[in-house]
Amino acid sequence: MSVKHPVVAITGSSGAGTTSVTRTFQEIFRREGINAVIVEGDSFHRYDRNEMKLAMAEAEQQRNLQFSHFGPDANMLAELESLFRDYGESGVGMVRRYLHDEGEAKPYGQPPGTFTPWEELAPGSDLLFYEGLHGAAVADGIDVAQYTDLLVGVVPIVNLEWIQKVHRDRTERGYSSEAIIDTILRRMPDYVKYICPQFSRTYVNFQRVPTVDTSNPFTARTIPTADESFVVIRFADPKVIDFPYLLSMLHDSFMSRPNCIVVPGGKMELAMQLIFTPLILRLMDKRPKRLR
Repeated sequence: MSVKHPVVAITGSSGAGTTSVTRTFQEIFRREGINAVIVEGDSFHRYDRNEMKLAMAEAEQQRNLQFSHFGPDANMLAELESLFRDYGESGVGMVRRYLHDEGEAKPYGQPPGTFTPWEELAPGSDLLFYEGLHGAAVADGIDVAQYTDLLVGVVPIVNLEWIQKVHRDRTERGYSSEAIIDTILRRMPDYVKYICPQFSRTYVNFQRVPTVDTSNPFTARTIPTADESFVVIRFADPKVIDFPYLLSMLHDSFMSRPNCIVVPGGKMELAMQLIFTPLILRLMDKRPKRLR
């Protein structure tokens, strides 16, 4: 079966390391001459920064203490599903950008924390690449996952994820420990209900596991480094993976289960290059000749 316009989605929660995975994919696209459209999951949030503050305050007034960016109420999942479906069928779809900071906002003449207007993708791209929270989301009759051709999960063990969030929110955003814990607790029901199930729909998962003590993530002084970690890589269909080749190329790696390979944390980028380059090229080869 041919793939008209491939859709690749990286899904993982904030602080999971999806951005570094995106950089690796961008290097593959550059090296292989693939014209990829990059879509950020933040652009499908329902509310801009100020609107989200108001929506959260309103939810609290209604005693809804579980309203968060992780759940469907705060996201435009129907629009994301439409983008994946439309792009797969015709190579186009409606997108916008979320402007995180002054650097991103200045060229548009808008304040940070706002969205650019919706616009249609220019035709002629080879592939759509999504990175965000909901690349494999299924909720309220919406099935984003069904329109993807390659799904990748990036999920550190939860204590490491919390350590990364605590450090980011303290150093970059100036949040107090109490505010960070409140955010984690508010997000937890949506995390369990909507985020975790996505990792059972992915083709491959990357889970970073630290080899240092992370028992209390709220008092950890530093984020465990790559060299203080292993990465567990799980494949949904291990029959098509050349494990002997990966083991030979990734020094000190080993198999933990028939569908899992464990690699040193510092080898994660190399592992992604070895795994995803042939998968991406296979998607390119499956496209009809007339669409190239």
